[in-house]
Amino acid sequence: MKKIFAVLLLSIAIFTFAFNSPALAGDAAKGAKIFSANCASCHAGGKNLVQANKNLKKEALDKYGINTPEAVISQVTKGKNAMPAFKGRLKPQQIEDVAAYVLDEAYEKGWK
Repeated sequence: MKKIFAVLLLSIAIFTFAFNSPALAGDAAKGAKIFSANCASCHAGGKNLVQANKNLKKEALDKYGINTPEAVISQVTKGKNAMPAFKGRLKPQQIEDVAAYVLDEAYEKGWK
């Protein structure tokens, strides 16, 4: 019985750690400051001054598939079209913080 229990616990541990992706640890409060200094000139209030339909509102993020931390991080890091890449300008942790802020504003607060 002890062996079965040990195998069961081991199996649970393996599946838990092997198949879960690590959580991104972005800090939305820090991200707000970084966003204000680097992104707000084009994206104030979740808008997009260059391409109005590609804003940071929940509906647009869902439509364009930029609705996960990984997707926001990729967009900010690499840039795309009119958006410049911030790799090299911001540290990876700062980009994670911005992603946390953007997703928090879009999905929790509704960009006021």
